[in-house]
Amino acid sequence: MVTGIGHPAIRARDAEATAAFYIDVLGMQEAFRMYNLDGSLGCIYIYVAPSQFIEIFNGGSQPAPEGDGLIGHCHMCYEVPDAQAAYEELKAKGAPMDTGLKTGKSKCIQFWTHDPDGNKIELMQLPPESLQAQANARLGG
Repeated sequence: MVTGIGHPAIRARDAEATAAFYIDVLGMQEAFRMYNLDGSLGCIYIYVAPSQFIEIFNGGSQPAPEGDGLIGHCHMCYEVPDAQAAYEELKAKGAPMDTGLKTGKSKCIQFWTHDPDGNKIELMQLPPESLQAQANARLGG
């Protein structure tokens, strides 16, 4: 079912400085940015390799789960070839379904679950119109 790690997601005190570290120090490339409805920076996607990204959220732009800090690890994302099939399979296995299938801001198809310790897990399909698939095509994937 899972074909790869889509991205780790982190909340940064300063998303620009954190992105600069991954780009300037580690030699990665910026893939794209997503913005909140008010026009403020929501997150910066960093391209690592085909279908592998780092998602850097700008401070408190993504609400933190209750009891969670605003800085640090947010969730783990795994790529799946068919989100509908993965959703049905996990549901049939009794996995906790935190959301239904939906189209994300980047036009990926996604749903959420969590592990027994409460760690958030996103499962994501990358259709051709998704920003991730477009970045893969543009940057070498």
